[in-house]
Amino acid sequence: MNQISDMAYVHPEAKLGDNNIIGPFCFIDRNTIIGDNNVLQNSVTINYGARIGNNNEFFAGASISAKPQDLKFRGEETTCEIGNNNSIRENVNISRGTASKGTTKIGDNCLLMENVHIAHDCFFGNHLIVGNSTKFAGEVVVDDFATISAGVLCHQFCHIGGYVMIQGGSAFSQDIPPYVIAGKVPVRYFGVNIIGLRRRGFSAEAIDLIHNAYRLLYSKGIIAEGIAEIRNNLPETEEIKYIMSFVENSQRGIIR
Repeated sequence: MNQISDMAYVHPEAKLGDNNIIGPFCFIDRNTIIGDNNVLQNSVTINYGARIGNNNEFFAGASISAKPQDLKFRGEETTCEIGNNNSIRENVNISRGTASKGTTKIGDNCLLMENVHIAHDCFFGNHLIVGNSTKFAGEVVVDDFATISAGVLCHQFCHIGGYVMIQGGSAFSQDIPPYVIAGKVPVRYFGVNIIGLRRRGFSAEAIDLIHNAYRLLYSKGIIAEGIAEIRNNLPETEEIKYIMSFVENSQRGIIR
């Protein structure tokens, strides 16, 4: 049975699962689907097009599936998909998609801290940590296990690799490849995220290979030459293939 405050509004067409807690002053619009065991603290807004999984907690002032801040948006039918087991803190704003991709997606087991903004058509993976007041423009992709500190500004269309650590106060408009530490303004490569990789169970051998891959990649003035050096000198483990694929498919170029 759902527990819905008398001071909350739930549209009659909204679809709720079981055992959800809807606090006072929450607003749940039509064309929304909410799974089971979610907690909406006070003053949470679930806008048109939201698709929410199970076991999420939304803190005061969060706004999910907000109308995109994109002048090209013409009211098309789009969604915002939230997975499972996420903690979405105070005043987080997540926009729904536009005609470009049709949806904004947040995966599972993510922590989005206070005042984070995620714009239209972003695709976020699983096990992400995003610090207070960090802002993502439209169509940003973030791979699994990335840690993005507070006050970071991310340009539209950027791709952030898995297992990265981005230092607080950074601003960037290029892609950040996996497994690295990046920071400062303008953002630059600071080395491999060794502590983070150890915490995630990467072996010493895998970490050494990742380090060697970036040593070779950044030793050349032209990225394609660095990729060739990696192919010629390192075994193609899953980690090495991920790095090469990420770099070769980068649309905005990678940080240096």
